[in-house]
This record gives sequence, structure tokens and C-alpha cells, in this order.
Amino acid sequence: MANNNLFDSIPSGIIPQQWCNLPYLHILDLANNNISGAIPNCLHDLTSLVYDESSMAATLFGEKRYAEQTTLMDKGGEREYGNNLIYIYIYINIIDLSRNNLIGEIPEVITSLIQLIALNFSWNQLTGSIPKKIGNITGLERLDLSNNNLSGPIPKSISSLNFLSHLNLSHNNLSERILSRNQLQTLDDSSIYADNPLLCGFLLPTKCPGDEDHTSNSSTSGGGGSEDNGAKNDNEMLWFYVSMGSGFLVGLCGVCFTLWIKESWRQVYFRFVGIA
Repeated sequence: MANNNLFDSIPSGIIPQQWCNLPYLHILDLANNNISGAIPNCLHDLTSLVYDESSMAATLFGEKRYAEQTTLMDKGGEREYGNNLIYIYIYINIIDLSRNNLIGEIPEVITSLIQLIALNFSWNQLTGSIPKKIGNITGLERLDLSNNNLSGPIPKSISSLNFLSHLNLSHNNLSERILSRNQLQTLDDSSIYADNPLLCGFLLPTKCPGDEDHTSNSSTSGGGGSEDNGAKNDNEMLWFYVSMGSGFLVGLCGVCFTLWIKESWRQVYFRFVGIA
């Protein structure tokens, strides 16, 4: 953990509330332990993750580099941050509590840590919903809440995370429609939402309620129009032939009737036919 004198890990137990009183903490990495209990509700006291200290640090200390190295889980793999990668005025703000036995809900105060770039609560036993104001963490690049028992809809505010490049919400009990706007349009991997039986819509084979009716109505409307046009054309052709046949019959009857009542015309006609 950066800017502190903490050593070793916490193999078991809970996260101490006292750790919220570490104003210079930038990396809280407790992954792969046996930590239980709830996520502390005082994380907003980690002021270095709430306020932008970079400009002040650069002014006071200049381009001082860190001497130590840090290895963090990033997008499923490990990434090293060393003395040539982190400047004192460019902070890497990360919370990684993955692969523990944490229970309870994700505290809403997590959304006040607007300087975070990575948040990983995966592989725990968290319940409840994703905080509605998760979009307040505007600089968030990586968010992994997979393999928990989270429920409810995906908050609309998550679509406002314009720097989000890695998202994993799989293996939960999330429900309702998947968002497909803004930055989320670029994250078009269906595995992001895998094993959430109640999710529907974009990228998933499960259609949301109303989608089937819309598709059906569109198909019916399109198909019905073609059938109506075909029937209309058939009727027009039928009436054309009926009219033509009727006209021919009326004309023939008229000629025959005229020849029947006009003997002089009849003689002329027979004489003409005989000559022909």
C-alpha cells in the first residue's frame, strides 16, 4: 500500500475501520486473502482517493519517483508499477479486495472516491445492488464486480464512465435490460454479462419484455403489407379480365340482336361473310 508503513497481509479477519484514517493511501490491495465481514462504510475518509492531490504534489515535490515496485492484478493478469512507471504527481489509485469472503452490500460511499481508476470486488459474497451513482467515479478505467450475488438492474450512470475500458459483471443475479449507449457501446463482449439469467437485451440471446412484440409487429406489418399489395394486384387483374369479357359479350350480343331485327343488315352481313 502506497505512502504507508504497513507490512505483510491480513490472512483472515475483517478490514479495520482504522484504515479509513490513512489520508495518503492510494493503493488498497488486499486481494487473495481470507478477509470476511463487510466493506467498511468509511472509505470516503480516504481523502487521497476523493480529492485531486496531483497538482499540489507536483508543486511541492517536483518529479520525484517512487523507489519501490508494486504488482497489481489488471484485466485478469499482473502488472508491475515500478520506479520508472509511477511519478509522485501521477497517482495510481486502486482498490482491489478481490478473492476474499466479503459479505454485505457495496457501500454507497464508494462512489465518492472519484480519483479511483480501478475497482475490483470480484470473487466475494457481496449482495444488494450496484450503487446507483457509480458513474460519479468519472476516471474509472477498470471495474470488476464479477462472481458475487449482486442483484437488481445495472445503474444507468455506469454508461457515463467515459474512460471505462474493462468491465466484468458476470456471474451475479443482475436483472433487466443491458445498457448499450456511450462508452458501453465499445464494450461489446457478451462475457461481461455472462451467467446473469435475468439480464436481457443487447449482446444477449434473451430478449427483454416487449422486444418480441416489437419484432413480431414489425414482421407482421411488413409481411402483411406485401400480402395486401399482392391481393390488391390480383383483384385488379381479376376485374380487368371480367370487364374485358363482359364488354366482349355485350358487344357480341348487340351485334347479334341488331342482325336479328334488321333483315337488310342481316342479308348484307351474310353476303359479306359468304364473299369472305
